[in-house]
Amino acid sequence: MVSTPENTLVKPEVYETKRIQLTSPMLHIGSEVSKLSPFEYVQTSNRVYLPNRDLLAKALYQKAKLQEYITRIENREEITSLLKEAFGENWQSNQELEAIFPKTGISRKWTEEKISDLRPMIRNGFGQLYIPGSSIKGAIRTAIAYHLLKYPDQYQVSQKTRVSEIETRLRETMGELKRNAKFADDSLFMNSLFSEFSLFYQGKLAPGKTSLPNTDFMRAVHVTDSEPILEFNRKNKQDKSVSFNLPVAVEVIVSSRFDNMKAKYKASLYVEMIRNLRTEFTLSINPELLSWFCHKEKMNIPFKNVDDILNICREFSQDQWEAENFYWQDIQNNPHAGGKNLEFSSIRNFYAQDCSFSLRLGWGSGMFGTTVSLCLDEELVETIRDTCGISAPGYEAPKSRRTVVDPKGEIKFVPGWVKFKEL
Repeated sequence: MVSTPENTLVKPEVYETKRIQLTSPMLHIGSEVSKLSPFEYVQTSNRVYLPNRDLLAKALYQKAKLQEYITRIENREEITSLLKEAFGENWQSNQELEAIFPKTGISRKWTEEKISDLRPMIRNGFGQLYIPGSSIKGAIRTAIAYHLLKYPDQYQVSQKTRVSEIETRLRETMGELKRNAKFADDSLFMNSLFSEFSLFYQGKLAPGKTSLPNTDFMRAVHVTDSEPILEFNRKNKQDKSVSFNLPVAVEVIVSSRFDNMKAKYKASLYVEMIRNLRTEFTLSINPELLSWFCHKEKMNIPFKNVDDILNICREFSQDQWEAENFYWQDIQNNPHAGGKNLEFSSIRNFYAQDCSFSLRLGWGSGMFGTTVSLCLDEELVETIRDTCGISAPGYEAPKSRRTVVDPKGEIKFVPGWVKFKEL
């Protein structure tokens, strides 16, 4: 490795690369549009369609229905009856409308409830579902931060970035926290853990910029977007056909608890998810570039290869799993909670098993999956929640959970748990 004539160090291109299979019982990664209004999708008794709205408008114009379509949009009304008027009762099976209602925008409807404000899954430029590499890398980054804070002596984490010091500063700045909550972790510990590095090459300080993101050691880690998530069927050992990558529009129950530990219904959300997810991505480390990073206070980077990262993720998942299991074993079912039957036995049974997952990813993974809160004092985390979010004095943080209802109307799944398998 040599410098260019401009004395700029060239990033080495030798990677340790592993192909990873990612599987999940139920997953949602949000799109840039958090919620769709009723006129932006079409729901029938068993399907939800995300139409190409430009093509739909043109087709309705040809049927002299464009003005009525515009009126319904303005009034935020559904358009199913309008489609029947324009294209006939069997518009769903009309192959001439496939461009308007592409197969990549069709989900099974898993609820008998009328869906409102659907939360769509992210799609690539071809309209295909996928998982962005940035989402996977962000979750890995949280796992690494948690690992460093959990084992400060092992990695020589600086005193200013140890849990006790972080807790002290959080208590001292609680009054300002709400205003700066989104970026508070950067100044408290994330910048110190990941970015207070200098780059050394052959024993000398490398030339170039010495500010973020150049000095972030996660530059040496690359995560690709997943393969497109396309539905397919495969026979299992019992010779039965099993569907994978099944897009489903589901009811998500947001629940908490009363003082007596009875489950409390808070709300229903309607979310597009992937059931029986199976896809692949590539995880790479640039070991030479990683070796250039030297922390200003001598902290050690906690991984040297891909296997180290995967092990860090698994341990983070195990700690989350144990915390969730503790919560769910104490919650009591409540058949009369706000009109919902909060029967959580399936969720309790799920968490009563040993954890076999590698990470918790995407929407619904909650405070445990997206922060290092498991490292912090429980009462302090409650105070942060009360200050920055919805106040719930006297209750643990997080107070609420999200669970998924199956087609039979039973609370059956927990979103976000994923497994990594090296291929």
